[in-house]
Amino acid sequence: MEPFSADHLSPWLTTLCNAPRVYVAFSGGLDSTVLLHALGRVVPSKRLTAIHVNHGLSPHSDDWQALCQLRCQALGINFVAEKVVVAPGGEGLEQAARDQRYAVFARHLGPGELLLMAHHRDDQVETALYRLLRGSSPAGLAGMPVSRPLGSGMLLRPLLDVSRSQLQAYAQAEGLDWIDDESNADSQFDRNFLRHEVLPLIASRWPDYRQRIERSADLCRGASELLDEVACSDLESLDEHRERWGWSLSLPALVALSAARQANLLRTWIRAKNLPVPGHRLIQSVLDDLLPAQADAQPLVDWRAGQLRRYGGRVYLLPGKKIAAAVESLLWDAVTPLALPGGFSLAAEAGTGGGLRLDVADRLEIRFRQGGERCKPAGRGGSAPLKKLLQEYRLEPWLRDMIPLVYINGELAAVADLFVCAGFVAASNQKCISLHWQYTPSAAVSG
Repeated sequence: MEPFSADHLSPWLTTLCNAPRVYVAFSGGLDSTVLLHALGRVVPSKRLTAIHVNHGLSPHSDDWQALCQLRCQALGINFVAEKVVVAPGGEGLEQAARDQRYAVFARHLGPGELLLMAHHRDDQVETALYRLLRGSSPAGLAGMPVSRPLGSGMLLRPLLDVSRSQLQAYAQAEGLDWIDDESNADSQFDRNFLRHEVLPLIASRWPDYRQRIERSADLCRGASELLDEVACSDLESLDEHRERWGWSLSLPALVALSAARQANLLRTWIRAKNLPVPGHRLIQSVLDDLLPAQADAQPLVDWRAGQLRRYGGRVYLLPGKKIAAAVESLLWDAVTPLALPGGFSLAAEAGTGGGLRLDVADRLEIRFRQGGERCKPAGRGGSAPLKKLLQEYRLEPWLRDMIPLVYINGELAAVADLFVCAGFVAASNQKCISLHWQYTPSAAVSG
C-alpha cells in the first residue's frame, strides 16, 4: 500500500486555492491532525483556519481545546473554537453531538468557502455498514459523499481513499502527537461497537471485507443516481413552488405516482434542500397518513431537521422544527431588518405611495395574534375578524400565529406584507414603506 503524503492532496489544489477561505475541522485526533499538517505543506498557512468544536462531554475537553490552539499556533494556522451544549435527543448522544458540530461548521461557512474533514476509508466502510444496520436507502448505503453543500459553502472529504493505518504511519513518520479521546474506546456507542467488536470478527472470517463493502457501496451509489434521475423527472410535473417558508409540491400530482416513486421523490426532494432525510418509518407515515388525510385536516410529519405538512392541495417541506407562537411585542424603527422568532425577519423598503404611511409614528410596534383582532384592509367595504382574513388570504395555518402585526399608536396598521389597513395607506405623493416578511434562518437564535 502506497504511503500517504501531502502529495495526495494535489488534485484538490486548484479547488483549495480558488476558495476565499479554507476551514479544517480539527478535533486534535489522529485523522484531523494529519489532514491539517499535510494541508500546511501544500496550502499557505495564512489561508487555513482550523475549527475546533468543544462538546464539553469529557473532563479533558477544555485541555484539548487549548492543546489544539497551541498546535495551530506552532503551524501558523488560524484557529477558532466554539463550545456547544449537547443535549441527547431521541437519536442518542452521538447524533446530538454530530448535529451540534455540523451546525457550528455551517454557521462559519460563507459563500464559496470550504470545510475539509478527515474522514477516511475505514470511516467510509464503517458508515456503510452502520447505515445497513439502520435500514438505510441506497443513497445512505453509498456512504459519505466526497463533497456536498454545507451552509453557504461546501464540505470536502479528501481522505476517503486513505486508510487509518496510512494516516497513522504518516503521523509517526512526521513525529506528530494527537489526542486520544477516551470515548473512542467506549463500545456503548454504536460506531465504536462496530469498530472494536464487530469488524475484527468480520475480518477474521472475510479479510477482504473492506473491498467487498466498498463494492456494494459503489453499486448503491449507481442505483441512487438512477433513482435521483427518476425523481428529477417526476419533479418536473409536480409544480414545485418556493414558499415564504420552505417549498411545496402539487398534492394531486404527487399522489398520482406509485407509492415507490412517491417515497423516492420525497427522499430526493428533501436531500436536494440540504436537509437530513428522515428514516423509512417517517417516509411511510407521509404515504400512509399525510397524503391521504382529509382536505380539512392539518397533518404533520416532523423530524429533527424539518417538517412535512399539507394545505390547500399542496405538500409543504419546511426546514427546522415547529415554531412556538410569539407572545411579546417588539419596537421597530423600520430601518434595520427586525429578527423575529423562529428565523423569520421583517424588513422595510422605502418608497412613495401605496405602502404604509411613515408620517404617523416614529417607531412601530410589532405584535402577534392573541385572538379577537379585527381590521379593515384598505379598499374593502368593512372590517372583519383577522382570523377570517388570514384564511381569505390563504396564509398557511402554521404561519397564522407567527405573522407580525404592525401597530401604530395602539391601532392595527398592517398585517406583515399581506395588506395595509384602511387609514394607514400612503397617498401617491407620500413617503411610505413596503414590508417584507420572510424566513431568514440566519436571523434565528439557532443551535
